[in-house]
Amino acid sequence: MTPATPAPFNYAQEGATRRHPLPTGYGHLHEATHLGHGRAVLEAAGEAVTTFRMHRAAGVRVRASAPEAAPGVLVECALGLGPARVLAPCRVVWSEYDSERIGFAYGTLAGHPQRGEESFVVEMRDDGAVWFTMTAFSRPGRWYTRLAGPLVPLFQRVYARHCGRVLRRLANESR
Repeated sequence: MTPATPAPFNYAQEGATRRHPLPTGYGHLHEATHLGHGRAVLEAAGEAVTTFRMHRAAGVRVRASAPEAAPGVLVECALGLGPARVLAPCRVVWSEYDSERIGFAYGTLAGHPQRGEESFVVEMRDDGAVWFTMTAFSRPGRWYTRLAGPLVPLFQRVYARHCGRVLRRLANESR
């Protein structure tokens, strides 16, 4: 899972999930889920996001070249079963671990069904409320995602909401 030279991203706007507005020419996703309140929720949710535990608990098979998200870490996500399994190779573009904000973004590599970037960020606001936000920009990268057309953004939104519910459970079960 660790190549000698990193595979290039299959899109040009590396790191753009950290900036706004998101790049034009892509579909955009921005889904926020309230997780709870306080430092314990922030830390539990941040750990679940950055160790890919949230992804796994949401039903995604994840192989990563390191146990925690950091720039350069390769991540391969797989959805589906058997011959219907879709592999999605990515590489972590950026990560953030500070007192109020924890998360990362990965960008798509050759072979991914989409082209673009997706971020997973947990942050504690001034009032102590903890929120999870998934932000993405993407466009079809394979024939079958082009063929699926408007179903892909619908699936992405459903998946983002599912991740938010899963993360809320994970962040609050240890309290």
